[in-house]
Order: sequence, then structure tokens, then C-alpha cells
Amino acid sequence: MIYTSKESEQSAILNVAQGMLTAARTAPKGRGIDNIETFIADGEDKQKLADKMREIGGQTGFPAFSRDAGNVEASGCVVFVGVANKPVGLNCGFCGYETCGEMAAAGARCAFNFTDLGIAVGSAAAFAADNRVDNRVMYTAGKAALQLGWFPESIKAAYGIPLSVSGKSPYFDRG
Repeated sequence: MIYTSKESEQSAILNVAQGMLTAARTAPKGRGIDNIETFIADGEDKQKLADKMREIGGQTGFPAFSRDAGNVEASGCVVFVGVANKPVGLNCGFCGYETCGEMAAAGARCAFNFTDLGIAVGSAAAFAADNRVDNRVMYTAGKAALQLGWFPESIKAAYGIPLSVSGKSPYFDRG
């Protein structure tokens, strides 16, 4: 059997994407509490994402959404990493409030959760890079996924990481 470059590269992208989910899951978490959610979107869902990103760009007037939508369309798939806003119960004050209860009452976000999100995203992106798959961390894709309702309601912040295998990274010289 002969496998074309395109078929093999798409298979490789999806395999790397699965490894990225593992990297995000096993990344260190504050107090060992796992509030991370992950998934992969490709095909028609990837196009829905790009369309939503353009819609947000039109509503907000922020051109990064439309630019990033083009990058998503040029990608084989998009990995998503999100975090729930659940206080870890330390009353540490890193969020700007004296107690976790005050933070929750004010509708603020736990600093530990956002730190965990950053570490998980970094671990996932590093896995892609270690496997020579071009990637770019995009808050624009995460925001669109949240608005599309792709995450459970408890997830309040997310990033998307599109993946590409091509002669030149679509995420370089983006303008």
C-alpha cells in the first residue's frame, strides 16, 4: 500500500495531538488538583471554529481573530486546553482577595487555576514542538471554543493550539 504525504502527515498530526492531551493532563497542578479539560477538533468542527473566530473579530473589531481563523483553516487540527475556575482552598490571596470565599463571591478567578492552565498549555505545545509539528498557542481559538459551547460550563478560560505540517509554518510572519 502507498501512503501519500498528505495522509501520513494528517495521521501524524492527530497522533501528536493525542500526545499533547496526555502532556496537558500529566503537567504539574497546584495542590495536585486537576481542573483541566482537553479535546481535539478537526474537519467540519475546525471550520466552525474558524467561522466563529471571524464572527468574534467582526463583533469586536479586533483583527487577530480573523488572522488566526486563517491559521486554523491552514491547520490539520486544533488541540484545546481549558481550566475550570475552582478555588484550591488555600486563602493565599494571589487572586487579589483575602479568602477563596471572597474571590468566589466577587466572581474572580483562582490564580492557581490559571497557573495550572499555563503549565498544561506549555507542556502540550512543547510536546508538539518535540515532535516537529508546527503549533501556535491562541487565546482567540480558546475564546471561540468557549462561545461555541464546546467545553463544559465549568470551564472559564481556554486556549487553542492549531497544528500544521507543511513546508513553512502558517504561524510565522503572520503580520
